[in-house]
Amino acid sequence: MTTASTPTTRATTLRAGVIGLGWAGQQHMDAYAKLPGVELVAIAGMEDGPRAELGEKYGVTRRYSDWRDLVADGDLDVVSVAVPTFLHAPIAVGALEAGIHVLSEKPIARTAVEAQTMVDAAHRSGRVLEVAFNHRRRGDVEALKAAIDAGQIGRPYHARAVWLRRAGIPALGSWFTNREMAGGGPLIDIGVHVLDYALHLFGEPQVTAVSAVTHSELGTRGRGGAKSDKQHVGSAYEVEDLASLLLRLEGGGSIVLETSWAAYRPAGDEFGITLYGTEGGADLRVVDYAPAGELTIFTGEGEEVEDVAVTADAGRGHLAVVETFLEHVADQANWSHWDGSLALDRARVIDAAYESARLGAEVRLSPATAGLDDTTTTETATPTETPEA
Repeated sequence: MTTASTPTTRATTLRAGVIGLGWAGQQHMDAYAKLPGVELVAIAGMEDGPRAELGEKYGVTRRYSDWRDLVADGDLDVVSVAVPTFLHAPIAVGALEAGIHVLSEKPIARTAVEAQTMVDAAHRSGRVLEVAFNHRRRGDVEALKAAIDAGQIGRPYHARAVWLRRAGIPALGSWFTNREMAGGGPLIDIGVHVLDYALHLFGEPQVTAVSAVTHSELGTRGRGGAKSDKQHVGSAYEVEDLASLLLRLEGGGSIVLETSWAAYRPAGDEFGITLYGTEGGADLRVVDYAPAGELTIFTGEGEEVEDVAVTADAGRGHLAVVETFLEHVADQANWSHWDGSLALDRARVIDAAYESARLGAEVRLSPATAGLDDTTTTETATPTETPEA
């Protein structure tokens, strides 16, 4: 087994494992199967049928029902973690302590406290820890980022970023709707993608304060559930089905973020962002997971309109995420740069949002500092009674 004190020096093919057999896990399996320099050699998951089927599909003979056995058997260089959120931290920490580089699905963990244990484990082991934010690797988001970096809209100062569903609760009674297992509802599930691509497009400014509200109006009445094969755990509906946030950014910028699993709105999924800049603006809208959304750049002065519709490709999603992860694993001199800190920052913002909703007050975030045990916050308004999600 590779240990934390023995750096990965394999000059040939990296040996990969995937923990989790659902849609996300299969995206990682497919990427490892397609990319050069890596071989998928082990998978783990509780479901006997899918484990056998996926093992046959990818030619994997090492198949485990318990992730601990996959880690303990050793000889793995990298592992993807694609399981329910409450398992991210224990699995990632266990793998890192065994000397294995880790790519986790989003969100990094249920809370920033849990996320910090993962980052700390990456530091102790000297291994790479990354989180799969695949939506920033969409072709339309990458095209918008390129336009911003080229100065086409000047300095972005405000945005409205959304991911909204009409009836998209990922199975009522599943682990997704259990607060202890999931950590929250749409904000931590799909809203974390919105938070990630919005801050990415802004150039990664620090979030200085969050004011949030959450609502739980439909799921608690058995409405808004999507057809799903998610594991039913018999949980009551314990999370929000809609969240709205105002984020204040260092330098004076701002983002309004809205996300819902269930709301009376046009049918289907819609996600995207509208950006306002000093020299122009931009709007990206993606409906029902279209491979490429509608992207428009707004420019001109006064009544002179110089709007441009941008055609973007579909991007490479998880394939690009896994490829970048493997590139970072290959760059041993810079392993310490890829320690999960960006995803930890996202977790701190989400923690602050849930706290703001609970208090009915704005919550301020301290500057992110490596090694913090928790998010340091200060309430700056008198709390009012607000229904909890």
